[in-house]
Amino acid sequence: MGRGALTAEELRCDVLVAGGGINGAAIARDAAGRGLSVILCEQDDLASHTSSASTKLIHGGLRYLEHGKIRLVHKALREREVLLRVAPHLVRPLRLVLVHEASMRPAWMLRAGLWLYDRMGGSSSLPSSRRVDLAAHPAGAALRPGLRTGFEFSDAWTDDARLVVTAAIDAAERGARIFTRTCIARARREGSTEGSGEGSGWLAEAKPQEGSAIRIRARALVNATGPWADRFLRDMCAIESQRRLRLVKGSHLVVRRALGHSYAYMLQAPDRRIAFVIPFEDRFTLIGTTDVEVQDEPGASRIEDSEIGYLCELANNYFRAPLGASDIAWTFSGVRPLIDDGAGPSELTRDYSLELHRERDCAPLLTVWGGKITTFRTLAEEAGDALVGSLGCGRSRWTRDAVLPGGDVPAVPGATGDGAAALEAFVAALSSQYRWLAPQVLRRMARAYGTRISAVLGSAKNAGDLGERIADGLYEAELEYLAAREWARSAQDALWRRSKLGLHLPEANRRRVADWFERRQK
Repeated sequence: MGRGALTAEELRCDVLVAGGGINGAAIARDAAGRGLSVILCEQDDLASHTSSASTKLIHGGLRYLEHGKIRLVHKALREREVLLRVAPHLVRPLRLVLVHEASMRPAWMLRAGLWLYDRMGGSSSLPSSRRVDLAAHPAGAALRPGLRTGFEFSDAWTDDARLVVTAAIDAAERGARIFTRTCIARARREGSTEGSGEGSGWLAEAKPQEGSAIRIRARALVNATGPWADRFLRDMCAIESQRRLRLVKGSHLVVRRALGHSYAYMLQAPDRRIAFVIPFEDRFTLIGTTDVEVQDEPGASRIEDSEIGYLCELANNYFRAPLGASDIAWTFSGVRPLIDDGAGPSELTRDYSLELHRERDCAPLLTVWGGKITTFRTLAEEAGDALVGSLGCGRSRWTRDAVLPGGDVPAVPGATGDGAAALEAFVAALSSQYRWLAPQVLRRMARAYGTRISAVLGSAKNAGDLGERIADGLYEAELEYLAAREWARSAQDALWRRSKLGLHLPEANRRRVADWFERRQK
C-alpha cells in the first residue's frame, strides 16, 4: 500500500480509474472485489476536492421530496441503512430538528413530508419523526423567542474524507493499486478488446507530481473525475458527450460555538433554500451549505464574503446568540458536479448517471456524472456491473453486506443492528485496555479507525511506545500509520482530511506535523 510511488516503466490492469474522490475510490473497491485488476490515479490527495467538502450527512434528502425526486430519496434512504450497518465507526445516527417558521412552509406540509420520509425508509433502525414543542425541547433553548414548533427526525452523519480513504484502503487490500498525486495526462484507445492482443484496450500516460511519467495499459477506463468529468473526456480522451454538468459551489462555516446538545438543525431560508446547523468536533458547529453556480477552475473554489454573510444572516434569523465573522474558525468550499436538467442551482438533481462510451469492438470508457455521497456504494455497484458486462469477466455484486475496514465492531447483546451502541461499547473496552491514553483521544481514534485502531496503537503499553509526542493527543505512531497505510504525505492530508485535528491544534503544533512529513519525505 504505502505512498504508491510509481517506479515501473509500464503497468497493466483490467480497469484504470481516474479520480480519487468517493466515487472513484468506491468503484476501485467494487471492481477489485470482483476479481478485476485495478489501478486508481488521483491528481492530488484522496478526497482533496468535492468529497471532503460535503455537509457530511448520510441522508435521503428530505428537501428533495419537494422537487419530486422520489426515486432518489428512496434509494438514498436504503443506502443510509446499509452504511450504518457496514461502517458504524464512520456513519453515525443523527437526530435533527426542522424548525417551523410561520412565514415559510406551513406546518402541515412539513409533517406530511416527514410522514412520507419515515415510510420511504422502509425497515429503518432509526426512530421515526415527531412534532416537538421547542419550549420543552433541548434544541429550543438556543433558538430565538417565537419559534415554538419543530419536527424531530432521523438521518446520519459521516466523516466524508475518512469514508473515501477507507474505501481506498479496502480497494488496496483487495489488490488495487492506489496512486495519489498522479494525474492522467493523456489516454487513447488501442484497437479491439476482443482476445488478448497486445494492442487492445487503453493506453494512458500518468504523471506523478514527483518522478517520471509512466504508461498504463488498461482494458477499461473509468472517468470518475467529478467536476472535471466533461473536461477529462474532451481533453484527455478526445470524446464528446451530449451530457453536461453544472458546477455548483457549496460553502460551509465552522464556528467556535458548541450547541450544548447532540441535535442538529434544519433551517428554512427566505429564498426557500435549506441549510443545516450540525454539532461538529465537540467544541464547534458546522453551518451550510450555499448553492452558487461557478464557471471557474473547480479546484480553486473559495468561500466568498457574500456566502459568509448569507450563512451568518440565516443563523441569526433563528438563534439567540448573534453570529459574526469573528466566530468563524474554519471555512471550506467544494464544487459539486450536478447533472444539468435545466433547474436552478438548488433544485438540480443530486442523482447520478453512468455513461458507457463504447463503439463496436472498442475498449470501454465509463463516465460518472453527478452523484451524492450517500449513494456512492450503489453507484459503484452499477459501475461494477457495467465493467463486468463489458469485459466479460469478473464476479457478481458483493458490497451490500461487506463491512468497510474497521467496521467490524463487536455487536452489543440485545442491541441488534445498533451500530452506535456497539461503537460506544467498543470505546469503553478500549478505555479499559489503554488506560494511559486520554478518553477523548481513544474516542477520536475509534471513530476514525474503528477496529483498525489496533494497527495504529500496535502493542503499545504506554505513551512512550507510540514515539514522539507531536501534539496533545497526537503521537508519531499515528502519523506513521497515516503515511504508510493511508497515503498521507503532508500536514494538510493528516490534519484536515484524515482527521480534523487542524481545528484543535495551535499553529506551533501544526507546524511540527508539517516538519515531520517533510523529514519523512527526505
